Amino acid sequence: MEQSPLTHQPRPEVFTPKVVRLYEELFKDDDDGDKSEGFWREFFLLKPDRPALRRILDEIAPGELLHLDLQTRQLFSRAVAALRNPHGVADLHALDTLSTFLIAVLAKKYTNPSSDIIEVLAGLDHVDTVFTEFVGALDTIIRNGRTLDLRQKAVEVALAVTSGAYQTTLLTYFIQRDLFPSVMKFIQDADTPERIREPFTLIGLLANYNKFEFQNPYQLRLNDFVNEATIKKIIKSMGAACQALRAPYIAVQDDLPEGWTIASTLNMIGLGAIAPGGKPPPKPVYDAETAKKKFSELPKEEAAVLLGTYDFTHANKLFSYNLVTLPVEKGEEQPFACFLSLSSYLLQHAHLSQRTTLYSHLCLMVFRLLIEDPILCKRMCSDEGKTAIRLCRQRSPYLPLVQGERVVATALMDTMLDGINHNLRRRLDVGFYTLCVGILLRIISYMSRSRTRLQYHWAHLFQSLLSLIRFLTTYASDLKDAPHINTLLDHVVNLIALGLSSGESFLPTPAAYDDLFYKVVETGEVLVKFRDIYKLVNRPSNSIDTLVNVSTHYKEMLAEKRIGGGKAAGRRIGSQLTSLQVAEVIKQGYETLSIQAKEGLDSWEKYREADERTLLKKMARAAVGDVKLLVAG
Repeated sequence: MEQSPLTHQPRPEVFTPKVVRLYEELFKDDDDGDKSEGFWREFFLLKPDRPALRRILDEIAPGELLHLDLQTRQLFSRAVAALRNPHGVADLHALDTLSTFLIAVLAKKYTNPSSDIIEVLAGLDHVDTVFTEFVGALDTIIRNGRTLDLRQKAVEVALAVTSGAYQTTLLTYFIQRDLFPSVMKFIQDADTPERIREPFTLIGLLANYNKFEFQNPYQLRLNDFVNEATIKKIIKSMGAACQALRAPYIAVQDDLPEGWTIASTLNMIGLGAIAPGGKPPPKPVYDAETAKKKFSELPKEEAAVLLGTYDFTHANKLFSYNLVTLPVEKGEEQPFACFLSLSSYLLQHAHLSQRTTLYSHLCLMVFRLLIEDPILCKRMCSDEGKTAIRLCRQRSPYLPLVQGERVVATALMDTMLDGINHNLRRRLDVGFYTLCVGILLRIISYMSRSRTRLQYHWAHLFQSLLSLIRFLTTYASDLKDAPHINTLLDHVVNLIALGLSSGESFLPTPAAYDDLFYKVVETGEVLVKFRDIYKLVNRPSNSIDTLVNVSTHYKEMLAEKRIGGGKAAGRRIGSQLTSLQVAEVIKQGYETLSIQAKEGLDSWEKYREADERTLLKKMARAAVGDVKLLVAG
């Protein structure tokens, strides 16, 4: 080994920082005594080497870590003491050390998670004292820490514990010591939208902890929170997070139709070199399988912020109102437009993974809550809230492209239709489809009652619903015994029946109304088969007879025309009659048609969170898993 020219001592082949040597000394197997005050003072004055500490801890098996409980307890209690009585930068270094230490310790697979983790961190006899001091120290720093960076690190430590110990009893200490006021104070003081994401995510996780088993105080806090300035900051941060979550989807496949510009025209004829700004660098183009794999890995883990968005929407009317109405500076994307845009990407790819499915459900429940509020539904159906919204166009069939500002409800209906059209599978996610069709039913029920007429591609909406009926008929053997399938059947049939019976109150033109009748008549044979397979005649809440009767009425009229082959013309419209002739028959048929629609077509059940208990527990576990990955870096 080479000698140092200064000390004449052997020079180590690899330099080891002093703090790493302290880590190694601390976790030696033969070390069973308390470390000196000097050791700990130096330990927290040196800048932590987080990768080295993580590497050392990762190499220790769970059982071995339990045998090192004296060292681990010392480290935890001394770090908590450094937070409570800081000297210089000791509190900052203690937070970094705790974050890495807790991430590593809580990630291990223990035989008895709750008791083993308690044994490692504090011991059963001292856990109440140590953890109460620990949570209290975090609470104080998050609320009044000397810098925003220090307070952010305290939030990161709280997230590490919350996500790592979510299935243990340790989180009861975060329930007993209510962190909500401190976290909201930090959000209020935050200087960038990015700073707000982690504390808001923390609130989302804590508010979901055993919320169906006891009265969770964070749920009560969300319900009572009225600081509108802080709510607006949260919503802006959530909008920025949605933009960031959408970006990876666009990176896989840029789905924005290229505008007609001088540059694009010159490029088209091979003169791109003289275009303003030159030719943009080409974006990678992936084959279908590669793109599918990349899409299945999305959304990124930051999507955990959506859990808090759902809970705040469910609990707080002021949050819901600002989510829909919050204005922005000219040229910026509205937060709600960002949320709706991200949702459209999630819904188009919902079937690719369980995570994407769960986050899609979460967004749908937010939309359902907003639409069920009559004030917000009115706002979304009016010109008052018109805004530009980028919707996903990564999979065909495509809905018509709408450029520029539009009524929010029309973009929401497009998103629901994309969800319906792009996730048809034999193992149909009935809950997902019930939400999509149910949201459409709620929007159109409002429009019907308020006689709101919107310019919209109604033909695509009713075609999608009738295509769904065809699918349900074709795969009835796989679906007829699925849980809650009857609710989906009622929704889709009653929505079409509402169009037939009340379409003149919300469809913008007579032609749109005629087109709906044409589509129902064309689907007549499928409707009869659909009714019989699912035994819908026996369901008083289903209006299938309205659809079948309308179809039968017009089939008889077309048969009586005896044009080009007599009754054969009535069996398949369009095969012998021109579309103009059929349209004329439909108009004539209104005079003799009596639509016996059932009462309450435009009624629906209000959202009850308890009905979604199982799904929300799965969603909370998925968000916890994402936060674990986030804090682990």
